[in-house]
Amino acid sequence: MQKKFLENLGLLLLANLLIKPFWILGIDRNVQNLVGHQEYGFYTAVLNLSFLLNILLDFGITSFNTRNIAQNEHLLSKHLSGIVLLRFVLAVFYMIVLLSVGAIIGYDKQQMSILVLVGINQFLLSFLLYLRSNISGLLMFKAESLLSVLDRVVMIIIIGIMLVVDSLRVKFRIEWFIYVQTLAYLISNAVAAALLLRKSRIKRLNWNPLFFCLILRKSLPFALLAILMATYNRIDPVLIERLLPEPIGDHETGIYATAFRLLDALNMIPYLFSILLLPLFASKLKQKVDVVSLVKTSFSLLFAFSVLVASTALIYSRPMMSMLYPQDVFESSLDFIYRLQASSFIFTILMFGFIAISTTYVFGTLLTANGNLVYLNLTAAAGVLINLSLNFWLIPHMRASGAAIASLTSQTFTALVQVWLALHILKLNIEKNYLVRLLLYLLFIALSSLLVYGLFRDDLIMGIILFWIIGGLVAILLKLINIQELWEIFTSKSA
Repeated sequence: MQKKFLENLGLLLLANLLIKPFWILGIDRNVQNLVGHQEYGFYTAVLNLSFLLNILLDFGITSFNTRNIAQNEHLLSKHLSGIVLLRFVLAVFYMIVLLSVGAIIGYDKQQMSILVLVGINQFLLSFLLYLRSNISGLLMFKAESLLSVLDRVVMIIIIGIMLVVDSLRVKFRIEWFIYVQTLAYLISNAVAAALLLRKSRIKRLNWNPLFFCLILRKSLPFALLAILMATYNRIDPVLIERLLPEPIGDHETGIYATAFRLLDALNMIPYLFSILLLPLFASKLKQKVDVVSLVKTSFSLLFAFSVLVASTALIYSRPMMSMLYPQDVFESSLDFIYRLQASSFIFTILMFGFIAISTTYVFGTLLTANGNLVYLNLTAAAGVLINLSLNFWLIPHMRASGAAIASLTSQTFTALVQVWLALHILKLNIEKNYLVRLLLYLLFIALSSLLVYGLFRDDLIMGIILFWIIGGLVAILLKLINIQELWEIFTSKSA
């Protein structure tokens, strides 16, 4: 099981590291620079609003389904034939609520048209994630690796052409960006459906209201968890845009988006861990197999990585933001300096929150696999309360920077509580020696960051390369990354 996790993790990471950073930094970033921070800022607010209501599309079915299929593969055909129709019913309900909320908060005609397009894309993405949950539950990780990047590959090709061809570039609008997403999601859904139809051999879809009610009832705890987590993860841009007057709200949301984009790019790493960990944890726990080794392996890798990311942001946030988002043609020097200072601060704060996010993807996934949804929901509800309270207090005074502080606080709180819950409920035997090594790693990275910044303050590339080499060597020396153990796993004959 350990070998299967690492082999497929490597495959997933390879596929996503080749594609998604190029998409986010090469395509998505250039789209924002092209259409402007204000227009892209409003798109970001609409997108996050659609994410907040995404629970109405999914209702926790995807997380429930991954765990359920991993433990009961024989239910694939029965559940697939019924849940597909259920999701279309939920899509209609979602669109009605989404447009109603848009009208209530005062979107105009143009904004409502973008909201409709984004809502359609959310349905297609949600449906794709559901199809992929079946593939993950069946432990078909090679197919999952392909599907995890297919939509981005399509978008990179089409939007890349639009950005290169001058006649298309000068006319580019944010709506074109959304249309291409629609096409990419349709293609990915078609491929995923074809794979599952061959595997499940279902002959027809099953309209069964009683079955729908049963699935919704079982998925309800997952649904509540999803909406609570989406709230404290995604509500910040929506609140920035709504709590600040126009056009300041859209502009500040655009600034927040410049920093959040890198967090979103990095977030794929722990998310890919969770895709593999949920079915593996669920399978191990059902078989009463000890999960400590898998927990420590996955957490150690993510902890070492996320601490390096946060430390890099601390010492090089300003030159990174300046390089990625240079001064606009119509932007004054004072406006540019303010934007650079704000985005650098927000980026640093969000990257420290990335440590907590990575922790949640391990211990939250473990608790989900064990069925401890009540505790997870209570923790997430507390996280929402903290996030909303801080946002309403800080955004009017600190603008987007206040939202970043609120995000870091709520993420750190939920991560620490989830770690405590996992250790307490599952009686995980974590040696003190392991905790000491984690603390030593933090100390060495802190000292190394001071050294690297002192030597390479003005050389961004060389400084980052040296810092990451030192960080990797420290993790290996402290056996957070155990080369011998990894070698034994990969060379063993048993999976």
